[in-house]
Amino acid sequence: MNISDQFWNASTEELKDGYVENENYFICLLCGRKIEKGIIYSEDGILYEAGRYIRIHIEKDHASVFDYLIQLDKRLTGLTDHQKSLLQLFYQGKSDKEIQKELNIGSASTIRNHRFVLKEKERQAKVYLVLMELLKGKNNRSPGYLPPHQTAMMLDDRYNLTQEEREKILKKYFPEGTDGPLKTLKMKEKNRLVVLREVAKKFEVQKIYNEKEVNEILSAVYNDFVTLRRYLVDYGFIDRKPDGSRYWLKSESNGMGVGDMDRRKELKQQYKEMKTEGGVYQIRNTINQKVFVASTPNLKTLNGKRGMLRGGVHKSRQLQEEWNQFGEDAFVFEVLEVLEEKKEGYFDKADELKKLEKKWLEKLQPYGERGYHKPLKGEKPGNGSG
Repeated sequence: MNISDQFWNASTEELKDGYVENENYFICLLCGRKIEKGIIYSEDGILYEAGRYIRIHIEKDHASVFDYLIQLDKRLTGLTDHQKSLLQLFYQGKSDKEIQKELNIGSASTIRNHRFVLKEKERQAKVYLVLMELLKGKNNRSPGYLPPHQTAMMLDDRYNLTQEEREKILKKYFPEGTDGPLKTLKMKEKNRLVVLREVAKKFEVQKIYNEKEVNEILSAVYNDFVTLRRYLVDYGFIDRKPDGSRYWLKSESNGMGVGDMDRRKELKQQYKEMKTEGGVYQIRNTINQKVFVASTPNLKTLNGKRGMLRGGVHKSRQLQEEWNQFGEDAFVFEVLEVLEEKKEGYFDKADELKKLEKKWLEKLQPYGERGYHKPLKGEKPGNGSG
């Protein structure tokens, strides 16, 4: 069972936890990382057993299960961008009045109505899940659909595939078996996805390949290995450095845990040295100098924001598109200002973070050619738009 299957087949409780457990490992459902049982792990000078360390990993690399799931494509969540914004604010514990003021819509009663609508959606989802579970027990003729790989660049009807159809496609294009050569690359996109998914299995997770090694593996599959290599990158199965010097297999969730080991050590060291306070940061494109500015209550979660971009689920579509275009190495994460918290008297951290973010938006003006933000409706650039 690959990581994608584990994600889609996990129970509600397992998805809430963000990991599954088997005899030997705890496995992160968000990135596929395995935490071996019986080993003591060290983090910031503190020792953790495996069961606790998997939760540390999720918090460090993904911020939270909620943060990861809320950024997934609409085709996976069924939620509009507006509903996602509301859920994020609800998750932050904000009151109806605070949310109404932040979103500048209707009144507090409008927000209460939105809460009711989302609650109704929850009840409908529960009934639907029960119906589907009952259906599984009665309808033996229902086809088993192949889950999409979570590194997919987009989700559409090309993923409307059953396991039986997959086997027929592989048999057609690999007449000597999947260990043999590929017959042709001239095929429908639906078929190509199945073929590429199979070819990607020839690469090892967490191994770095140079271009020559990639070509050697692919030339044994198909004579036009250059086109095959490009398809694997374009369809989100493998990733590479912008200069093509290094390639690696993306994990079946979001590619976390894969890449240059020196880079991983560098990021880990940055994480350890970074203060735990909240603040404002920017994600800067070093090629065109465009920036994305945002605040966070915990600057240690920046690696989780990086994970969202690796997984193709960042809330800024333009930033995500250029991340996909230029590659991870073209971007840097930079802390602009750490929030100074008052030790005495009333202090609203969320409100102060919002003010600090607005300050930097006004200062940097990351709109149009200068950044990845769009001014809110009715506002001119400089009035803030987290």
